[in-house]
Amino acid sequence: MSTDSAARPTTSSATAYRALENDLRAAIGGEVRFDAGSRAMWSADASNYRGIPIGVIAPRDAGDVEAAVAVCRAHDVPVLPLGSRTSIAGQSVNTAVAFDLKTHMDGILEIDPDARTATVQPGAVCDAVRNAGKPHGLTFGPDPSTHNRCTIGGMIGNNACGSHSVAWGKTVDNVRSLDVLTYRGERLTLGGDGTETGTIPDALRALGTRLAPDVERGFPDLTRRVSGYNLDQLLPGNVNLAKALVGTEGTCATILSATVDLVESPPARALAVLGFPDAYHAADNVMIVREHSPLTIEGMDAGLIASLRALRPNETASRMLPEGKGWLYIETGGADRGEAEAAAQAVADAMKAYTTGAVVVSEPKEMAALWKIREEGAGLLTRSPEGGEAWPGWEDAAVPPERFGAYLREFDKVLERHGRKGIYYGHFGDGCLHVRIDFDLLSKAGVQNFRDFMTDAADVVVEHGGSLSGEHGDGQARAELLPRMYPPEIIAGFERFKEIWDPDDRMNPGRVVNPATMDENLRVQLGMPTMPDEPILAFGHDRGSFHRATRRCLGVGKCAVDTGSGVMCPSWNVTQEEKYSTRGRARLLFEMANGEVITDGWQSDEVAESLDLCLSCKGCKSDCPVGVDMAAYKTEFLAHRFKNKLRPRNHYSMGALPRWMRIVGALPAVAVDGINKLSQVPLLAKVAKKAGGIDPQRAIPPIARETYTSRAKRGEMTSAVPDLGIAPGSRGRLMLWTDTFTDHFDPDIAADAVAVLTALGYRVELPPGNVCCGLTWVSTGQVTAARRVLARSLNRIGPALDAGVPVVGLEPSCTAALRSDAAELLPDDPRVKLLSQQVSTFAELLARHTDELAVAAGSGNGEVLVQVHCHQHAELGSEPDRAVLSALGVDATVLDSGCCGLAGNFGFEDGHYDVSMACAERALLPALRSAEPAVDLLADGYSCRTQVRQAGEREPVHLAQIAVRALRGTPARMPGRTAG
Repeated sequence: MSTDSAARPTTSSATAYRALENDLRAAIGGEVRFDAGSRAMWSADASNYRGIPIGVIAPRDAGDVEAAVAVCRAHDVPVLPLGSRTSIAGQSVNTAVAFDLKTHMDGILEIDPDARTATVQPGAVCDAVRNAGKPHGLTFGPDPSTHNRCTIGGMIGNNACGSHSVAWGKTVDNVRSLDVLTYRGERLTLGGDGTETGTIPDALRALGTRLAPDVERGFPDLTRRVSGYNLDQLLPGNVNLAKALVGTEGTCATILSATVDLVESPPARALAVLGFPDAYHAADNVMIVREHSPLTIEGMDAGLIASLRALRPNETASRMLPEGKGWLYIETGGADRGEAEAAAQAVADAMKAYTTGAVVVSEPKEMAALWKIREEGAGLLTRSPEGGEAWPGWEDAAVPPERFGAYLREFDKVLERHGRKGIYYGHFGDGCLHVRIDFDLLSKAGVQNFRDFMTDAADVVVEHGGSLSGEHGDGQARAELLPRMYPPEIIAGFERFKEIWDPDDRMNPGRVVNPATMDENLRVQLGMPTMPDEPILAFGHDRGSFHRATRRCLGVGKCAVDTGSGVMCPSWNVTQEEKYSTRGRARLLFEMANGEVITDGWQSDEVAESLDLCLSCKGCKSDCPVGVDMAAYKTEFLAHRFKNKLRPRNHYSMGALPRWMRIVGALPAVAVDGINKLSQVPLLAKVAKKAGGIDPQRAIPPIARETYTSRAKRGEMTSAVPDLGIAPGSRGRLMLWTDTFTDHFDPDIAADAVAVLTALGYRVELPPGNVCCGLTWVSTGQVTAARRVLARSLNRIGPALDAGVPVVGLEPSCTAALRSDAAELLPDDPRVKLLSQQVSTFAELLARHTDELAVAAGSGNGEVLVQVHCHQHAELGSEPDRAVLSALGVDATVLDSGCCGLAGNFGFEDGHYDVSMACAERALLPALRSAEPAVDLLADGYSCRTQVRQAGEREPVHLAQIAVRALRGTPARMPGRTAG
């Protein structure tokens, strides 16, 4: 079953689709999107497959769904009901009208604590339901790793499970009743007593009666059997039509609402992490652990931890793991923290004879950090640090847990026999394995190898009494293999089950029953790029290939999570629009490279519109499990789009800001005063903003009367700091990177920084001339100019680099650019590597001297809220900052506020003001308003400080100013800011 016809519709089909679109617009109140951009964004889920939808609609309620299905039926087109689109077996893509049931139909209709149920719309997110039950001590038991974005409707469609299945089962075990709609327009309410009447219920009961002996013989006795349809729910005496519909992957009916069971949630939880010599031994011992009735038994292989540490060198959570090369996570519950911890310790004690070590954790933040490793496994294993690619496909087969160790050993032999490598983790307590495998899906030989492996792996699972799918469904990845698991009469039963529900075969056709083959519709095959792969940036993490970079997003959807905090993805968080998510942008870029749906290449308006609201915050580079770097992709796109063309005005103004500031910096102070005054004259400011492409609602920041470098030339390098008793210059040379923002807008910060560094015994030097990292040119796609600027700067500090002189940056975005972005601009310049090794943040350098700072500063030096710059979060980390603040005796609270919204030039650009301020209003500005007046905001980033200043909340400070204040023992609040 090919999707090509939907990608490039014929003249007749295009006319028919226009008529379909018009009829849908007339019939429903929700959005109807048949544009190329929407079809491109909905063309992939988290699987290996691609299916260009006919169009995408977002119904507002059940009435909209009924009306839309009626229109689709009149036009005889297929329907595909969708949730979060994080499925990994290919069941969420098809040549159909995609029903986005998450955007509007996400309500929690009722929580009944007495009945212990929740009635929800299909788009309700799992975590939202869990949170709604929390005040009553209840939760929804199934919790896949995507629990903060997957929907209840999607979980019902896939029969999802999650880490707590050993305690609370699969989704099918937690469904009470369903309100559903068939393609032919019949609406049914399905309960658990099996007494429903009508054509469909009667036919289903008859099917169950006829197949009862075959089902009892042909279905494996396995808690994690998800493959195929739930014919076992049709057996006489055990008929449950609601549960029978669970796991049908949208192939039978559309869910309009669901009533699900809630379970008692222990008030407190603890985690025992057990180490083993390898994953085999971890699997061998799950049956012993199960005897303790824990809430979870999850497993990980050493390969996952190695990948994590290679991809994220700054991460610290894995240091908490006990010794070993395979681990089990055992979660326990209790009435309080002590009881939960005692239960976890009891498991650890009981397993001493089998383990290489154990750690028991009950502190919530530590547990969350450990769980994050496990939950992000799918993304972490998709890419190696060297750019190697791995794929789902054989993702979650399950065998009886008592046979899990033996299965793992044989599975590794299958990998070896086919020349493949895979790193695994999974729900070891239920015998369910997750793995990403380095399939070659780009060549015909590689695809044949993929087929051969999948077939052999299926046979191994069946030999061990298992299920091809233990959690994520069959979709297209495994449905072809179902005859290897089930006898012919059961396969015929599946076909009849589907026919009863959907005799027209218009509900997500080609999935589960009469399926497309596993090697049809492979995304990287169908979406093979047609554009030349000639990137301007180096794309070092993707082996120099932009095309390879466009394949990096695998659709796990972590960027599309409405948490109210966090860095990724700010534009999605404030718009809730798919095209402004990292995932949506990645899909558009992939289809742009292919040219089938997005046909204008670098001149694509769909891609340009999507990237316009990308803040280049780099949150995705660190927070996306696959490390998508949308800031780099935006730079690449802009570089090609405006090559040899007139650019937007803001590219010439803010993109070249350091150049303009060098001119202003050469002016006398009285002239700078004049510029600052003129910028406050409304008419002149309006003209200046118009000329520079600046949003009219933005204020033009005041420029310092004199740069720090000018003051330093006169010998005024430092502010006053008490003598710390360290011989001047005893620690050798150190170079301060005089970035544009500090030098021209906040020079007092540089003076304070030099004062602290001098007091610590460093001989601080300035570069012999202006230096710049080129970031403003990079963010506006002016890569050639950025290279020239950076090369000139490297020439100026080259002798110091060769001499091993450390370089300290005060502006996080510039320091991050020197450490990482520089290699994208000048990958072959050896000085770039030297610079990345020798540059540090102000906090990183001070963190080497915390003992001395603690003695000098004492305690009680005020309270601060900390806004971590996005680029620091993504590239540098903030652990040194926390250590330094503690040493300085400062009570610090690090805000989980995400991007401030200004993001360099973004918040100044015309048309971005509202989105910029909405980002700030998510968490940062409300936190400041609720803080006591004496509490400072520590913001090392100039953008963050400017956003807060212009919001009128309070005057923010830099770590250098905090350090000077603490060492002087001066009052908590900083003085007000002036232009000088």
